[in-house]
Amino acid sequence: MTQKILPSESHSYWRAHKEFPVFPKLSEDMEVDVAIIGAGLTGITAAYLLSQSGRKVIVVEGSRILEGTTGFTTAKVTVQHGPIYQQLIESFGREKAEQYYEANNEAKDFMEQTIKQLGINCDFEKVDAFLYTNTDDGVEILQKELDAYHKIGIDGGALTKETGLPFTVKEGLKLENQGQFHPLKYALALVEKAIENGVQFFEKSRAKSIHGSNRVEMIDGNEIRAKKILVCSHFPFNDEDGLYFTRMYSERSYALATLAEANYPKGIYINVEKPTRSIRTALGPDGRRYLLLGGEGHITGRFQGDTSTNYDALAAFGREQFKAKQYAYRWSAQDLVTLDGVPYVGPMTSGLQDVLVATGYAKWGMTNSTVAAKILVDNVLEKENRFAELYSPTRSKMKKEDIKSFAKINANVAKELVKGKTEKIDVVFQDLKAGSGDIIKLDGQKVGAYKDDYGKIHLVKPVCTHLGCDVVFNDAESSWDCPCHGSRYTYSGDVIEGPAYEPLEKIDIGE
Repeated sequence: MTQKILPSESHSYWRAHKEFPVFPKLSEDMEVDVAIIGAGLTGITAAYLLSQSGRKVIVVEGSRILEGTTGFTTAKVTVQHGPIYQQLIESFGREKAEQYYEANNEAKDFMEQTIKQLGINCDFEKVDAFLYTNTDDGVEILQKELDAYHKIGIDGGALTKETGLPFTVKEGLKLENQGQFHPLKYALALVEKAIENGVQFFEKSRAKSIHGSNRVEMIDGNEIRAKKILVCSHFPFNDEDGLYFTRMYSERSYALATLAEANYPKGIYINVEKPTRSIRTALGPDGRRYLLLGGEGHITGRFQGDTSTNYDALAAFGREQFKAKQYAYRWSAQDLVTLDGVPYVGPMTSGLQDVLVATGYAKWGMTNSTVAAKILVDNVLEKENRFAELYSPTRSKMKKEDIKSFAKINANVAKELVKGKTEKIDVVFQDLKAGSGDIIKLDGQKVGAYKDDYGKIHLVKPVCTHLGCDVVFNDAESSWDCPCHGSRYTYSGDVIEGPAYEPLEKIDIGE
């Protein structure tokens, strides 16, 4: 019998190794000082910090805590966010690029100090971080990035071909004194401390809209009144305020975990060319080292072909470079990218000063979520934060490059909106195999259909409830994904990822 290389179901390495507390559903109206919408690392860190201020704070999560991107990350605690600093100097100038580094470096130090202060057992390790390349263009990128390090005062950076990887590279850029950890062990320790200090958590409690600047309407009709509202829901659920769906795009990427036979690398790594290859290790509960490989990113809902092939490509890389034969875990994550690469953190619009948002971490959410939480909390506590202007969602007018990005993002959205309405459908019920989904024709209408392993057909109206784009089926995760703004739904239509908050319309044709 042939041994399966990849697991049949998607499951995050991090979530497999941790028990999660269960919190009640919000079942009544509440009045608080601060309402935090979203229980990922940003919302949890903000709750932990605010719990020390004496304010009445609640955290509401539409699904389960840490079930979003935080639980599906590669969890690198580093300021080396790809070759970003040369780009930031070109876009913002040297001073702002230096601020971005300092903000994330302070966040990295805060996380390490918090781990020590609270005695958190989260497998934190000091490691060197590496950018690497095997192309001539990549070598030039790394040389420019090192120049940027020198311009803004980043210490510990050096070009080297000695990376510790079991394969040769044309060039590498090493940055010393970075870190890696188990993100959920860390986050759950903050949850526990926040609860000790009086913070209340609610799950399966999805926010629907914000009225004015102090009232959150929940999807089941309850409401929360708060002096400050922190929107930490990944994609802002109230994205019409500030038109965030026009200023960001969502990208999915994939990851695998394996017990490889070759020598493990000693640091954290990411290449600078496409396709992306992210590499690190993690200490498993049995004391053995797992190798984590990530990459194969694409805009949500726009991958041409079977999305499962992204896992196949990563598996082939692991086999070729690390002699990996079988993978214990596979999972994917969704990240949001802003026009200029810097997250949006602060008042949602100039007219909504008491509604604050944090979003758009561009795959570097471990330190950026901490930066964001501190900016949000300082705003609540009426303290100055020197990084608030850089991260502000209402920062200065778009530059030429941002205008190009804005135009491209929204032109692609318009294209997808029209494409979904005009595409010819030839698939029928009989074409569906167990465990697969597709857009089919039923009584002359387009319908989203999924056949489960028991042969039952699940039907939905394949129109995103956010702004009406047609969804597509994601084979790798058995989900319906929106190619316009990244909303995702289970095969039966329930919301997985925003900005949508309403499920897909279910279609019942009887037994």
